[in-house]
Amino acid sequence: MASIESIRRPAPDQASRRARIAVSALFLTNGALFANILPRYPEIKSALGLDNLGYGFAIAAFPAGAIAAGLLAAVLIRRFGSARIAVIGTVLTSLGLLSAALAPSGVLFAVALFLGGASDAITDVAQNAHGLRVQRRYGRSIINGFHAIWSIGAVLGGVMAAVAIALQLPLGVHLGISTAVFATVALVALRFCLPGRDREVDAEGDAETTAEPGEVAGALRRGVTPRTVIAIIALTLIAMAGAVAEDAGNSWATLYLSESLGAAAAIAPLGFIALVGAQFIGRIIGDPLTDRFGQRWVARIGGIIAAAGMTLALAFPTVPGTILGFAAVGFGIATLIPAAMHAADELPGLRAGVGLTIVSWLLRLGFLLSPPFVGYIAENESLRAGLLVAPVAALVAVLLAGFLEKRRPRD
Repeated sequence: MASIESIRRPAPDQASRRARIAVSALFLTNGALFANILPRYPEIKSALGLDNLGYGFAIAAFPAGAIAAGLLAAVLIRRFGSARIAVIGTVLTSLGLLSAALAPSGVLFAVALFLGGASDAITDVAQNAHGLRVQRRYGRSIINGFHAIWSIGAVLGGVMAAVAIALQLPLGVHLGISTAVFATVALVALRFCLPGRDREVDAEGDAETTAEPGEVAGALRRGVTPRTVIAIIALTLIAMAGAVAEDAGNSWATLYLSESLGAAAAIAPLGFIALVGAQFIGRIIGDPLTDRFGQRWVARIGGIIAAAGMTLALAFPTVPGTILGFAAVGFGIATLIPAAMHAADELPGLRAGVGLTIVSWLLRLGFLLSPPFVGYIAENESLRAGLLVAPVAALVAVLLAGFLEKRRPRD
């Protein structure tokens, strides 16, 4: 017998289902593009003669570009629509990463990553804005599913990179193939996104799916309670915790396994692949778990799993144990960023889109600060010590999870 909830909830129409697939394709391309270059970072680091600190600052250019351009996303989405901006941003991101792979010096490598990060930030806000629009039409949580598809893309990109390394495929050829394939996927997906305006009018007729930079500042000045400000700060820290823990695998897993633990070149990318693969699993089950138990408890249990798994991996360093440790991190933090974005978008006293824009923009600080911080510790202590940022970040999320949404009552 169907439940009361399933009877009351209307089935999504065909346009919504198509849009869900299209947004999933955009998340897939976004994860796959960056994952194609990440396992080849050690090769680029060696070719450009960068030490750990210089490498950390160079790869920090990607999130620096994201912070510089993040708030522009709202203006562009308002003018051109979230789907179109997500696709244009995807194409520009792919070209930026291709340029980074071909950069002849550390400075140009950083410049290309800066431009790629700027495009990626715009893409990220646009695809999440469109995904949340689709979620509202579904009437239930599907945002974790979109981020799970991002993880599938990251696994796909990581596997492509591992194969390219094993075949000794030149960087330019490898990233050229990646750019052509995933830019094409994004362009095709645009045809099936939701039509019409991105703005969804609420009962008062002025709610927006995105907020311009001036509106963000104005919203924080006008009628926002201290409790809302504290909630924004806490949700930003939760999202940043997810970003810092994720970056430990993105930027350092391959390097740690190859240089510190002596893993073979074809084995070293498995740390990153394990993280994003487990992250995918965590996000696939994240939506039903969130509907059943609420964002709060899912984040708490996940944070504990991530902290415990990575701590054990660092305490007893082996190649298999470290790969499992990165998998625990990916699984544990899987829902942190989607949950923080959703909770920020639902904050009272803010126009729709303001909280999402602020958290999406500021969480990039985690990606910006983590690489040089870990690089500094690695240069002065060891990379093993630097990777302690992952379990520490997971514990921060556990402590602040009370600001996430509790379980919603059933109708």
